[in-house]
Amino acid sequence: MLNNKSILITGGTGSFGKKFVETILREYPDVKRLVVYSRDELKQFEMAQYYPSKKYSHVRFFIGDVRDTARLKRACEGIDVIIHAAALKQVPTAEYNPDECIKTNIGGAQNVIDAALATNVKVVVALSTDKAAAPINLYGATKLCSDKLFIAANNIKGNRDLRFSVVRYGNVMGSRGSVIPFFMKKRDEGSIPITHKDMTRFNISLEEGVAMVMYAIQNGLGGEIFVPKIPSYKIEVLAKAIAPDAKLEYVGIRPGEKLHEEMITESDSYNTIEFDKYYAILPSGSDFDKYLKHYNAQLIAPGFRYNSGTNTQWETVETLREKIRKYVDSNFSVKV
Repeated sequence: MLNNKSILITGGTGSFGKKFVETILREYPDVKRLVVYSRDELKQFEMAQYYPSKKYSHVRFFIGDVRDTARLKRACEGIDVIIHAAALKQVPTAEYNPDECIKTNIGGAQNVIDAALATNVKVVVALSTDKAAAPINLYGATKLCSDKLFIAANNIKGNRDLRFSVVRYGNVMGSRGSVIPFFMKKRDEGSIPITHKDMTRFNISLEEGVAMVMYAIQNGLGGEIFVPKIPSYKIEVLAKAIAPDAKLEYVGIRPGEKLHEEMITESDSYNTIEFDKYYAILPSGSDFDKYLKHYNAQLIAPGFRYNSGTNTQWETVETLREKIRKYVDSNFSVKV
């Protein structure tokens, strides 16, 4: 699928980007070129140590910001596939610095679209978040705008052989700045801060996130927002899985946080299809028959909501520990 193709990933030095690069090089050894595009020279330097140029001459590290249209267009020359993973994603940071979040998450998205339209890119897959569904914080609102931009870009591509799709998923296990590494650090202090005893979140591994993007690259028709069928966990259960002897300190929901996250809203349900391991939210007015046939899919029931609090799949203390050992820290252990 990707052998002899040139791929660019924005935000390529982030948690997803590193796992994506690792996966591509393992599964597609004949990839033509793999460009890691990000603005942090230190992270690029550190990542480059794993991919020395003598062995990985096809891996390129390109310093640049998605806010910089000219630089982004230069990076996209000769590229077949763009994975857009660059974003400002910390909710409190976005609330305090809204203009910066807007410039990167919305302006940067439009720049990626413009760069794809100006070059010979064939496929663009953008990463989204559960916070983009019925958003209550700025980060979620900017990602919803980004999703809308990428989906609408299919309307302006003209005769180009180019398609834009989005993947939307929940909390990624072990990603930088996420709750699992935070709790693992806090357990040594004997106390775990919990926002609310009933708070829930979706759960997905980096590997599953990468697999979803690969699915979108290979199968997407353009215009889909792909949503995975994944389990939820209670924050309280996660804390007990990591630190069963620690005291749980209830600190209250932070500004911009939801008690439960959502990936498909009731309004989305009227444009959503279901198949295999995924859902796909389609643009309003789509040729549904085309998508239903392509994915061997079915329409979901009107009024359906995909909510972490009403999910039918749930993680337990035992399954969370197993996944933490598998995906986050193979040396993870607890005293029970």
